[in-house]
Amino acid sequence: MTGIEGNAARHRRPLRADAQRNEDRLLETAAAVFAREGAGASVKDIAREAGVGVGTLYRRFPSKELLVEAVYRQEVRRLCEAAPHLAATLPPVDALRTWMERFIDFMAAKGGMADALRVVLTDDSERLQTRALLAEAIDHLLSSGEGRPAARPEADAQDVLMALGGISLMALGEDRRDLATRLIDLLLRGVVRS
Repeated sequence: MTGIEGNAARHRRPLRADAQRNEDRLLETAAAVFAREGAGASVKDIAREAGVGVGTLYRRFPSKELLVEAVYRQEVRRLCEAAPHLAATLPPVDALRTWMERFIDFMAAKGGMADALRVVLTDDSERLQTRALLAEAIDHLLSSGEGRPAARPEADAQDVLMALGGISLMALGEDRRDLATRLIDLLLRGVVRS
C-alpha cells in the first residue's frame, strides 16, 4: 500500500460496482468544484452536482477533510497512472504536453483545496513521496520514444516538475489558464530534442 492510498483506504472494504461509480463521480465532481470554488465549496452542492444524495457523500466521507484528502489522493494517482498510458498512445512530445496540461489542472484543484490540505496532509514525508511519484511519471514520459527518448539528455524530471510547479503558480495566481499553456510550450522547447 503506498502513501498515496492512505491509511483510510486500508480499512475500507471493496465497494459494490454502483457504490464505486458513485464514489468515483463524487471525487471527480469534488475535484472540479474545489478547483472552481476553493475548499469553502458546499458539500451539498458537490453531492447535487455529482447526482447523488448528501447522505451518500457522508457515508463515504464523514467529513469534508476526508473528502478533500480522498480527492487529492485520487488526483495524484490518476496523474501518475496517466503517464504510461499517454506514452503508449501518443507521440512522445504530445504525451508529455498532454501530461503537463493535466498537471496544471491538478494544481488548480489542489490550489482550491490548499487550506484544507494543510490541515489534512501534515506529514512532510507524504509531500516528498508525492513529489517523487510525480517526478517518476515525468521521467517515464521524458524517456519514452521509439528507440530515442523525446527529451534532451540533460532534461531532469525533478527540474521539469519544479518548472511546472512555477508555471502553475504564476498562471493560476493570475487566473490565466491560457498563460500556462503558453509557458508549457516554452518549457517543452527547452526539454524536447529538436
